Amino acid sequence: MDYECARSHQHDKKRVESARDRQMTILVIMLFFVALLPYALTAHLAVISPQDPVLHIGSSLTAVCTISAELEITARSLYWTLNGRRLARNTYRVLSPTESSVTLHQLNGSLQQSGDNLVCHRSNGEVLAGSCLYVGSPPEKPVNLTCWSRNTKDLSCRWSPGSQGETFINTKYILKYKLKWYGKEKDCEDYMGQPYTCYVPRDLAIFTPYEIWVEASNQLGSSTSDVITLDILDVVTTDPPPDVLVSRVGDLEDQLSVRWGSPPALKDYLFQAKYQIRYRVEDSDEWKVIDDAGNQTSCRLAGLRAGTVYFVQVRCNPIGVYGSKKAGIWSDWSHSTAASTPGIDRSHIGSCDLKPSEHNSTLRKELKQFFGWMRKHSYGCTDVSIKLYDQWRVWLQKAQKTHDQGYLIATPSVFRAGVEEAVSVTIFNAVEGTRVQLSVKSEILAHSHGIVRDKGTIKIKVPSDLRGQAHLKVWGNRQLNESGYIFHNHTTVTVDSKGATDKPVYKPRQKVLINVYAVTPDLRPTSKKVKS
Repeated sequence: MDYECARSHQHDKKRVESARDRQMTILVIMLFFVALLPYALTAHLAVISPQDPVLHIGSSLTAVCTISAELEITARSLYWTLNGRRLARNTYRVLSPTESSVTLHQLNGSLQQSGDNLVCHRSNGEVLAGSCLYVGSPPEKPVNLTCWSRNTKDLSCRWSPGSQGETFINTKYILKYKLKWYGKEKDCEDYMGQPYTCYVPRDLAIFTPYEIWVEASNQLGSSTSDVITLDILDVVTTDPPPDVLVSRVGDLEDQLSVRWGSPPALKDYLFQAKYQIRYRVEDSDEWKVIDDAGNQTSCRLAGLRAGTVYFVQVRCNPIGVYGSKKAGIWSDWSHSTAASTPGIDRSHIGSCDLKPSEHNSTLRKELKQFFGWMRKHSYGCTDVSIKLYDQWRVWLQKAQKTHDQGYLIATPSVFRAGVEEAVSVTIFNAVEGTRVQLSVKSEILAHSHGIVRDKGTIKIKVPSDLRGQAHLKVWGNRQLNESGYIFHNHTTVTVDSKGATDKPVYKPRQKVLINVYAVTPDLRPTSKKVKS
């Protein structure tokens, strides 16, 4: 009995607590509505009509602000603003003690796609009511629709709006595609964070033409572009040629040798590559292009200036992929690779040369600057070579010419399978933290990310069963779910099971071998022996 009474007492206690909770909930709800009551009342004390109209460019509008008598003010005391700018008094009319109108003529396109803000104020500046004006044009048919496929694996398309007027208001564009003779119409879903561009990442057929078009629509109308027909194989482009190497041709003062690799993503495809080379001197922005490099993966530049640093880039056009009769599409240019021609020996000319002490001082200063840069931007890498000097010259030139944002990525040329490798990322003039991501292989066999403000190291675990050439991608954006990139880059790395040293980790008192690089006075690598 005592147990039953105790249980009953507990039930009574729970019922009291439950009732108390319900009372508290009701009280909170009442307080919430009481707090909203002034806003709800104020919201209906004034209203603008028409509300949020959609108008053609060049049209006129008369809007009326109607106020409640509860405000105890007259329409004569009201004034109007458009996008925060006070409108002239001669555009107002007092229709009644509670109604004020404003008339706008020859409206221009909206300053923002979210609409222009037309607001009615009382004399003390308080906002009484507002309306959004959407001023633009119905879309005309999109133009300049072009598409390209990177290594036959995907499809990217770009177009231009048919008229400027449709850009003033929110206009929706949908890229549609289908196989020409059969198949279901599909919508492209990845708009790449860029206007008038869409990306189809997978599930594309080859040897079969596609029909592709763009549909545009907004609140004023709709339109459709012309339909283009293409085969994926006819619009192939590829990655920039990898492993671009620029070196001297013996002691020839006017020549440099350029070598590069063929596109690795197309190594199993039947095609004929065509290459272009361009180069410029260090202190110039003017490029000289060599169009007749043909399908060779090497070229010699002649007629150069002695003792001059040159920047060289290469790009590729994959022609006739699987027998296609259409010309391919040029890839992006490779990153600049720098090299210098030998200087002229002027030891027999006058006294204009630097004295030994001056030369040593200049060289010492430049060496100190270069190796300081290398320590700052290449930490975390286990396979640093003197070739970073060329990258430094590129970076130094950019740093001297601009203070815009830029980035530098330093990565080992050889990854070791089964271990964590470090990629160094430096972001110049960073204004906030950037999400940096890495992936190995296009199917993302390994992936890593981290936040970098100025500089940092991102580590990525290399799969233990991965061997040979791998495609390393590095990209940065504000958040992981954003599709627009601040920067993105890629390179080819070699994955090997062997390390660059005899041991991955050294213990105390073990001998550590140190690589020593010999350089000439102009900071070029040399194979001459040095005494320890």
